Amino acid sequence: MAKRLQRAFYQRDVLEVAPQLLGQHLVRVGPEGTRATYLITETEAYRGEEDLACHASKGRTPRTEVMFGEGGHLYMYLIYGMYWMMNVVTGAPETPQAVLFRGLREADGPGKLSRLVGVDRGFYGEDLVSSDRIWIEETNTRPEYSAGPRVGINYAADPWKSKPWRFLMLDSKP
Repeated sequence: MAKRLQRAFYQRDVLEVAPQLLGQHLVRVGPEGTRATYLITETEAYRGEEDLACHASKGRTPRTEVMFGEGGHLYMYLIYGMYWMMNVVTGAPETPQAVLFRGLREADGPGKLSRLVGVDRGFYGEDLVSSDRIWIEETNTRPEYSAGPRVGINYAADPWKSKPWRFLMLDSKP
């Protein structure tokens, strides 16, 4: 049986965690008890208060509070009034970092991903280590990937908008 990722995995720097999430399985148990497993194919790293593309760059707010906690909890936020973005907090407490889930084999794009998986504001702060409704399982694979600039963050300007902190699995087809 596959092993759930534990706290130590998430308590590392976001630039280590984000590419290592590629090829792992996101598991979601729905309200009716059905289990769905998805292959993680794309992630983006957001690294603390100095990263002007990271929400934590504006300081600690009710919205970003979970980012200042321990790694392994979900950070959810709404964009355009309709798309939930799912992130996992990484690093140690008081070092706000998070990985945005950008793609699954079954869904390309973070808005489509959240809709497919069935996550929303109710998952804010969910602990991937102990949750009975969502977690990530180790697949014992380390796929090849490419790195490039993050998407949709032109407001952050350089050097932040050009950091190669978007990670895309090269072979995500079955």
